[in-house]
Amino acid sequence: MNATSPAGALLLCRAEPETVRPVAHLLRERMLLAPAGDGWSVLVPEGKPWQGGAGAGLGAVDVEPVDRVVAGWVTALAVGSTWPVLALWWDGDRAGCTLASGFRRPVGYVWLADGTPAGEDEAMRTLAERLGLDPVPDIQTLEGLTHPDPDADARIRLRGLLAVLTRIGLALPPGMDPDTPGDRLYAAADRRTGTEPLVRTGWREVVRADPETVEGSRLGPWTRGPGARVPAGAQLAAGLPLVLWGLRRGGGGWVIAGTLLLAHGALGLARDRIRGAEDARTGRE
Repeated sequence: MNATSPAGALLLCRAEPETVRPVAHLLRERMLLAPAGDGWSVLVPEGKPWQGGAGAGLGAVDVEPVDRVVAGWVTALAVGSTWPVLALWWDGDRAGCTLASGFRRPVGYVWLADGTPAGEDEAMRTLAERLGLDPVPDIQTLEGLTHPDPDADARIRLRGLLAVLTRIGLALPPGMDPDTPGDRLYAAADRRTGTEPLVRTGWREVVRADPETVEGSRLGPWTRGPGARVPAGAQLAAGLPLVLWGLRRGGGGWVIAGTLLLAHGALGLARDRIRGAEDARTGRE
């Protein structure tokens, strides 16, 4: 793959942009963030890890399959959050989706370029349950995407999945079409009103930046006191083995996931310590 690679991806977060922003910053990847309907946001990555070349984010290798990269990203974004993340991805040979939610094992499905199903049927049912879709009509529609259909290629399959998600509020901005090469997708998203760039930011900057935004979001209860320390400790404990496993397997996406887990844990402990010191100082005054 190279700069003209057909690979691309969209990360669909079931949360508002202000909630997604502080977590997405820790991926340390060039991405665009935009609202995508009622209670949804979309992240459009520039795609360096699967295109190669300079500028790939933390833990990325020269070239890595797009599905492996986004699996690490969605895992990292979802762990410790109250919202799930669904990645839609595609390359010249396949397309698919990967859903992560909390500490649960990610689930996904794959189609070959001509639309041939290449995943486990049960994955769609699990995906529907975790996203809160209707247990009858929506699951039936998703299960239909796992059946052979000579008239439906991989792009049509992804559009069918998006059509189901519109029933729970998803509305992708115009121009964000599945199967578009990543560089063109990024350029199209960059021209849309309401889109904001995410610059590479370390966890120290995130600790200092906009604490009220994070505490006012759905993550708020997990940023102070025991609600912060318990998941932070779990994230630190899980992050290091994941980084080591990713390094052994040569998986840059999983290295990113483990690194972000470590950063989440450190961020939670740091915020709790900073807020505790501020509360103590306020009390003395």
